[in-house]
Amino acid sequence: MLTKSIPSLFTVGNLFLGVLSIILAFSGEHGVAAVLVIVAMLLDGLDGRVARALNAQSEFGKELDSLSDVISFGVAPAFIMYVVAFNDPSVISPAFAWIVTAIFPICGALRLARFNVVAGTPGYFIGLPIPAAGGVLCTLALFVNEINVYVLLVSTIMLSYLMVSTVKYPNFKKAGIPKAAIWITPIIVAVAILIAIKWPESISKMIFVPLLGYALYGLKKNVDGFFIRLRRKNKRRGMDDSKSVKSDL
Repeated sequence: MLTKSIPSLFTVGNLFLGVLSIILAFSGEHGVAAVLVIVAMLLDGLDGRVARALNAQSEFGKELDSLSDVISFGVAPAFIMYVVAFNDPSVISPAFAWIVTAIFPICGALRLARFNVVAGTPGYFIGLPIPAAGGVLCTLALFVNEINVYVLLVSTIMLSYLMVSTVKYPNFKKAGIPKAAIWITPIIVAVAILIAIKWPESISKMIFVPLLGYALYGLKKNVDGFFIRLRRKNKRRGMDDSKSVKSDL
């Protein structure tokens, strides 16, 4: 019974860090708030692997994971971005800032609901996973002094769109953990938390780069797909015009 509960402990830890991140963002500790979302991503990546290693997968765990992800990677990053960049009426209309902030967790919830009920493509996620989107958003907020606020607004909207899009993203969740190595996972989490507390903003900004690359990968695929469809459409149109000319002759 205790063994079956271990994966859920990781999930609850993910949720706890998400709530704590919101509290710290409200208190002005933006760097620590962002890095807690990153640590929550680590816990989110471990819970499923631990569950598979212990053969403790369940519908309860799946639903708990989705509910936790909405808070940790939907609400928390959106709130961090709002507090850091969008909470200035002299720059952005409050109503518009509220809407953009709300759109992000809404799209994240839609993404999770689709993931739970729609069969995906083996080896791929359909749409940007909410942990990656949340990780990009909360670390992007730390660059508020270097990036224009309107660029941050557009970036938030784009990340929201990518979550509900049909763009395929590589799925690395199949990489498992040997059962004999499960005891190491609490040590990994503890070390990650210590590093995060020691250098919160530096670690967050370092992790921003690979997360952004992952998100842009899907955006590039989407743009490439658009031009491929456009070329095919033009090619078919050219073939139809050619047949029409031949028939007239």
